[in-house]
Amino acid sequence: MITGIRGFKDILPGDVERWQFIENTARKVFEDFGFKEIKIPILEKTELFARSIGEDTDIVEKEMYSFLDRKGESLTLRPEATASVLRAYIEHNLYKEEPIKKLYSIGPMFRYERPQKGRYRQFYQINAEVLGIGDPKIDVELMVMLLHLLKRLGVEKTDLNINSLGCSQCRPQFRETLRSFFERRLNILCPDCKRRFTTNPLRIMDCKVETCSKVVSDAPSILNFLCSECLTHFDEVKEGLRIFEIPYMVNPYMVRGLDYYTRTAFEITTNELGAQNAIAGGGRYDNLLKELGGPDIPGIGFAMGVERLALLLKERKDLFRFPKVFVAALGSEAQNNAFRLIAALRLKGIWAEMDYGDKSLKSQMRRANKLKVHFALIMGEQELKSGCAILRDMETGHQEKIDLSKGIDELIEKID
Repeated sequence: MITGIRGFKDILPGDVERWQFIENTARKVFEDFGFKEIKIPILEKTELFARSIGEDTDIVEKEMYSFLDRKGESLTLRPEATASVLRAYIEHNLYKEEPIKKLYSIGPMFRYERPQKGRYRQFYQINAEVLGIGDPKIDVELMVMLLHLLKRLGVEKTDLNINSLGCSQCRPQFRETLRSFFERRLNILCPDCKRRFTTNPLRIMDCKVETCSKVVSDAPSILNFLCSECLTHFDEVKEGLRIFEIPYMVNPYMVRGLDYYTRTAFEITTNELGAQNAIAGGGRYDNLLKELGGPDIPGIGFAMGVERLALLLKERKDLFRFPKVFVAALGSEAQNNAFRLIAALRLKGIWAEMDYGDKSLKSQMRRANKLKVHFALIMGEQELKSGCAILRDMETGHQEKIDLSKGIDELIEKID
């Protein structure tokens, strides 16, 4: 037997209904806020992610699925969506027709990491990006939309963490202070963080190793190094959240896992998932478009993991749809009539099922129960002669005759 690849999970019926609900709800909320969907390839040039995410990040160094194609060009299965969206924005000159764009995407990402609860090597993300607006109000608007989406999904027990990561003016001084702080503690850092110390000390703030986390908890705060413009921007973000009465916590040690973030960064967590508690996060990336060869246009976005959202909706039984009617037919002539009838019902938008073999009524009703249908329509020889059928409500057991001689309108009226 050939099995699936470790970390690449099948989404089976019984689970896929939750995914459909999440995706459909996201599309509705995004479009209410003026976003339009963009579909991007899952395969890009490796250079795109090395330049955007940062060569010294764990994603680029250890987690990307990269390979050489037949012409020797290095290609990568996308580990995140923002870089691809921005590449498309630049390549197709979308900024020339209108620099302000609100875009969203839904699809799989790929990272080689240890599979765990709600986290796989092929995982699905919902992304939203706003390009062309540097005003802090759009930072707040994006968080408002995200929290509204989670509420529409029924996920309300959440915490919003925010931080400012500064800009190219104030971050260098913080980086040097941070380097000096970690240099005195190198002996207790994990091997990865010792390497990060040389390449990018800011990445140490992301480390989940317990000893490193303890060191980070005493590290200098970036908020003490913000320039006046970044400080004003962050104050206006906090004021905007207060206007909407959205509770938040300032977390000065949250830097997110990507190098392209500037100024506002945010993360939404829940205490219902255990250690892997982040369900969405994002931030501002005002320099990224220019670094990728595009215009000097600001941007901000977020990503949310579908797998973790689906885990939070595990008990939502109302998301499942069941057949409206099961036609139980006895005898070959009744079977032919039932075959025509379910086709006619389906063409009218009504989910109907039947058994295709010549089985007993008891066996067919057993299958109707298993399918959790609302109604069963019973057709036998007597019913065929009279042009009628017996409609049974599977919940109450109530039965009544339905005249089918004049078509299916009466049946539809009863079951729809």
